Amino acid sequence: MYQIMKKEFLAPNIFSMHVLAPRVAKSAKPGQFVVVIADEKGERIPLTICDYDEKEGTVEIVVQTMGASTRAMARYEVGDSFFSFLGPLGRPSEFVSEDLDVLKKKKMLFIAGGVGTAPVYPQVKWLHEKGVAVDVVLGAKTKDLVILEDKLASVSDNLYVATDDGSYGFHGLVTDCLLDLVENKNKEYDVVVAIGPMIMMKFVALTTKKLNIPTVVSLNPLMVDATGMCGACRVSIGGETKFACVDGPEFDGHLVDFDEALRRQTQFKLEESEKLKAFEECEFWGGRK
Repeated sequence: MYQIMKKEFLAPNIFSMHVLAPRVAKSAKPGQFVVVIADEKGERIPLTICDYDEKEGTVEIVVQTMGASTRAMARYEVGDSFFSFLGPLGRPSEFVSEDLDVLKKKKMLFIAGGVGTAPVYPQVKWLHEKGVAVDVVLGAKTKDLVILEDKLASVSDNLYVATDDGSYGFHGLVTDCLLDLVENKNKEYDVVVAIGPMIMMKFVALTTKKLNIPTVVSLNPLMVDATGMCGACRVSIGGETKFACVDGPEFDGHLVDFDEALRRQTQFKLEESEKLKAFEECEFWGGRK
């Protein structure tokens, strides 16, 4: 059993949990994820790792309550335990294995959108600890949905917050902020890493392709069972079939068939809707899932 040591609400319907999982904390690297099973009858929930503390033996995850399973997870409090906490899974970010002297010469920009901010933080933190300069664009629909701002500010050289409605920071989409940095502020970047909603990553990749900036994206949103067995995260990368859970989750953003990925992301929409309805009915009548 994997005990919850800390729980914090970050924004409406978004919370973080620090889970006691010493083996995962000891082995985790930036870019990897875990699979959480809340109880004996729970389904597998792939979640990217937000942070890890080898000394404390804890792993931080960030959860957005959208479906029945994440709604059930939201009921868990400090002192409760998850049935299973499997990981670390997936391939670490490529820069982890790069020559450090070469890496320090690169100008890197991370673009984080929504809960995609969670996997961005450990990557930027790792680079910061290695002495690599990194800029970050942190995007959200509105000010109330901006998360992990202080943590990212502590490890990035420059943090730019962008909100769609202009309620905080730069007024516009993250792609607008990217263009502003390059075209108006004369910023130059050797690589962009974009993690967030699939549609956001698609348009970041389209923008960076025009700017001729190599781009990495994370296809974690596609994953279901995270073993490669179900095929739900199958996607075309440069015309080749890959699986986000075992071959990724990070890929060359300019090679991803985003239209296919967006279609695949909706394949279980009906089943998810029916399960959420059943969960809400159970809540209404005072039952427990």
